[in-house]
Amino acid sequence: MENIKHIIDSIDPEINLTLDEIPNIDLYMDQVIQLFENKFNESKRNQEEKILTKTMINNYAKGKLIFPIQNKKYSKEHLILMSLIYQLKGGLSINDIKATFSGINKKIMNGDIDLDAFYKIYLHLSSLNAADFKVDIEEREKDVKQGISDLSGEDGDYLEHVLMILSLVHKSNLYRRAAERLVDEIVAVNEGKNRKL
Repeated sequence: MENIKHIIDSIDPEINLTLDEIPNIDLYMDQVIQLFENKFNESKRNQEEKILTKTMINNYAKGKLIFPIQNKKYSKEHLILMSLIYQLKGGLSINDIKATFSGINKKIMNGDIDLDAFYKIYLHLSSLNAADFKVDIEEREKDVKQGISDLSGEDGDYLEHVLMILSLVHKSNLYRRAAERLVDEIVAVNEGKNRKL
């Protein structure tokens, strides 16, 4: 599996909009789309994939994943939320994202959160996750190679790939399930089933 290192190198696990990249002026929808396309272009699986579209943004607004916009312009806070939605939508349903952000949106509208500080913490955690990712992939590759050593034949590389895929997806599913349980706790609090998180 020589190209696992190439795959790791081709993935930028720290790709996020930084606060410096987010303008302090409000942007029109086309400007928002361009900003996201430019930033996340390298993360696309293929060139047909869209990072952000008008339909997606409208759905985020209609679905109340983001707080209401003013004068058809999107603020820095909207861009931060859309960046977080972009990260979440690969692992959570739109309903789960909405439930997760319902309290954040209220805090933004009430002025009860320093969203820049919150986002800085997220970016720091992302950086830690990126470092863990690289180490974990290398360890998993060693485990796969040791496990497959008893199986011989021409299909060795193919079987290594399949085992690596299975291992990565399994780990991804475990993390997704844990995140879904945390979303369920937020929903339970919002529905009055639990008093506190």
